[in-house]
Amino acid sequence: MKKYILTPLFFICVSTLFCFGKKPSSFSIPTQAPKDSAVLLMLPNEIQQFSVRDFALSPKQDELFITVESNKNIFSSILQLTKTGKKWKVELAPFSGTYGDIEPTFSPDGNTLYFASNRPLQKDSAVKDFDIWKTEKQNGIWSEPKNLGAPINTDANEFYPAVTQNGKLYFTATYKEKAIGKEDIWMSRLENGIYSTPIALPETVNSILYEFNAFVSPDDSYIIFTSYGREDDLGGGDLYISKKDAKGEWLLAKNLGAKINSKGLDYCPFVSFDKKSFFFTSDRNMIQKSYPHRLNLEGFLKEIGQLQNGKGNIYQIDADEVLK
Repeated sequence: MKKYILTPLFFICVSTLFCFGKKPSSFSIPTQAPKDSAVLLMLPNEIQQFSVRDFALSPKQDELFITVESNKNIFSSILQLTKTGKKWKVELAPFSGTYGDIEPTFSPDGNTLYFASNRPLQKDSAVKDFDIWKTEKQNGIWSEPKNLGAPINTDANEFYPAVTQNGKLYFTATYKEKAIGKEDIWMSRLENGIYSTPIALPETVNSILYEFNAFVSPDDSYIIFTSYGREDDLGGGDLYISKKDAKGEWLLAKNLGAKINSKGLDYCPFVSFDKKSFFFTSDRNMIQKSYPHRLNLEGFLKEIGQLQNGKGNIYQIDADEVLK
């Protein structure tokens, strides 16, 4: 099957609820999340065929943001799914579609959306490294995004924001000074409207390797993140969880195990605000390296065109399977 690249035509189709007057595919989030093993979340067909990642569901569960990427991650944009009754309207997020935007996340009150973007600080300037931006809902409309500025954003890349009820901001960064590993998870406190100098999380979370894509619970009691290259890694990067002890210190992170992790990269964790569902992205691949019998053309195209063919897909499982 031909690999798809997001073109301007794709964005026109999505923003007008798909091409040629077609009705969007049905989509629903199962209220009873599956137990025992993660299940592929079936997004509308027009979206599912691309590499999809990130999952930010609002506290009221009536608005959803996801990221769709082109082949080889050359370009990405954030899609907005808005629920009316039992139907979901799908369009490009009003703040996305010009620059590389990824990793949306809601504030606990649902009124602010944070995301990472390589957009310039000034319009008509060249794209820059990835920074963290935010947009606020005003009269039901998301405002023009604002850069969080220093000391959060620097000349290095900042990714995957997570905000807690007590005003802490967690994010991934490729800082070199005071870093523990090659890519670390950092935290900054919001004090009197100003973010403090970020500090790297301790070695119970960070390592000398790669840690990234951290979801932090709204009450700041646990963190779920991806690490690559650890001894217990099942494949191309696994999801881990760390909880706080009675003193508020992060305990040694544990691998979430084979119910969640695969031989592929497992990343972009999210726990719904009602604590019922755990969502994550996985690049798991069901294509075999060889076959007992020669495939014909139809069988070959079907095999390499299946959903679990190494591109990003979103999975769901009961949150109790993760948080117990």
